[in-house]
Amino acid sequence: MTELKIDEIQKIIPHRYPMLLIDRVIDLAPGKKAEAIHCVSFSEVFVQASSDTDPVFPSPLIVEAMAQTGAVALLKTPDFAGKTAYFGGIQKAVFKGQARPGDQLLLKTELTKIRLNIGVGQGVALVNNQVIAEAELTFMIG
Repeated sequence: MTELKIDEIQKIIPHRYPMLLIDRVIDLAPGKKAEAIHCVSFSEVFVQASSDTDPVFPSPLIVEAMAQTGAVALLKTPDFAGKTAYFGGIQKAVFKGQARPGDQLLLKTELTKIRLNIGVGQGVALVNNQVIAEAELTFMIG
C-alpha cells in the first residue's frame, strides 16, 4: 500500500487549485489501480455555484476526480513517468447519488487496459460506502 500526499500528487499530475480534485492517494499500485479521497467543502467554488439551497459537488467533477485518480496510477509507471495523461473519453457513466459539503468522496480507479499510449480504466466514486458514480475512462498519454 502506497500513500501520496498533496505535494507528491502535484509532482505527478499538472492540476492545481481549483481543478486538482484529489486530496490524498490512499492506495496505489502503479499501472494497476489507485484509490484517492476528496474532501467536499462548501468553500469550493464549484459547490457554492451548484445551488443556494442544496449545494453538491457537481457530477462531472466526480468523473474528473476519478480520472485524476487513474492518471496517478498510470503516470507512476516507469514507462509514463514525467508524461501527461489527457482525458480521452468517458463511456458508460452512471450517477446514483451525490456528494455534499462535509462528505469524503472515495475514488477508486482500476486500469483495465494499457496499449501503447492509451489506457482504459474503470472508476467508482463512493460516499459512506455507497456507490454514487461509475464510469469507464480513457486516457491518452502525451
